[in-house]
Amino acid sequence: MEKMPKWADVVLIPLISLLLAAVLSALVILAIGEDPWAALKMMVQGALGSTYGWGYTLYYATNFIFTGLAVAVAFHARMFNIGGEGQAMLGGLGVALVCLYMPWPHWTVAVIGASVVGAAFGAAWAALPAWLQAKRGSHIVITTIMFNFIASALLNYVLVNVLRPKGSMDPATAKFPAATHLPTLHELLLPLGIKFSKAAPANVSLLIALAACVFVWLLIWRTRLGYEIRAFGHSESGAKYAGISAVKITVVAMLISGALAGLMSVNTTMGEAERLVLNATEGAGFIGIAVALMGRSHPFGVLLAAILFGFLYQGGAELALWTNIPREMIVVIQALVILFTGALDNMVRMPLEKLFLSLRRKEG
Repeated sequence: MEKMPKWADVVLIPLISLLLAAVLSALVILAIGEDPWAALKMMVQGALGSTYGWGYTLYYATNFIFTGLAVAVAFHARMFNIGGEGQAMLGGLGVALVCLYMPWPHWTVAVIGASVVGAAFGAAWAALPAWLQAKRGSHIVITTIMFNFIASALLNYVLVNVLRPKGSMDPATAKFPAATHLPTLHELLLPLGIKFSKAAPANVSLLIALAACVFVWLLIWRTRLGYEIRAFGHSESGAKYAGISAVKITVVAMLISGALAGLMSVNTTMGEAERLVLNATEGAGFIGIAVALMGRSHPFGVLLAAILFGFLYQGGAELALWTNIPREMIVVIQALVILFTGALDNMVRMPLEKLFLSLRRKEG
């Protein structure tokens, strides 16, 4: 028998965790002599009060959807993929090579090619850690962390020594051809009579991210492979007894996870920057861990958590710009949300489990 209802696990625990994080954040803001209520209003106005704010919130959310789904798929196989950052970096390299060196007649064709190659590069970067875990027992956390640093160094070398245009001091590629430029939400919504900010970076990649949510839901809950991944994640020994290959599930789940992380680069590299730059990922691979934890590794939960973190990113940027609250304090607020929704999950879960068990005993 479950210790608590499903709705409590999915809704109540994240909500209480968020409220605790909000209370602590308010105390931190009070401690530096600022008004928490004014800060909250500024964040809401900056992130949700205009189409410009929504454009940035959705842009960040798109990144977090991809990395959150990547972590979620690995979680279902009971693996902790911390390598989303490196996999997204390599995905960006694949996207850049496709956009720079292949002629494309139109963005609709280019985005398909870039998505396939970006996902392939991300999956390839996850392949070796997956194989080491499956065949050699090397822990996936250690290997994926190491591969993040290797990816960063590799990308740095390639940008500085191979792809940087002659005469440029900026460690970045040349601008992609115009045929590969993705339409923004402004361009997508204008034919429908909906006015959206031209300056906002949110683009058609958002639709790809939503399609990825549907794909992961179908994969995990409507396919045989998804059943095997979940079975392996619940009990490795039970899955082996049922004839499920541990090596196959480990490798395949990590390949899918890496591919989803690699897809993020379509948004950052092809959609927003329109060239490959250093640090295009901006820590989204690590935020994906908190998004997956808060979303309970379910695509719909990941979508909602990604929008929340998109709000925190954009609202935090506006707060740092228009108030005396330092940027570092914004990072503290974001860290508190991650801390309560991720690392301190059991602090909320255990008392609630005891509460629901005692209520059931009384009813019985």
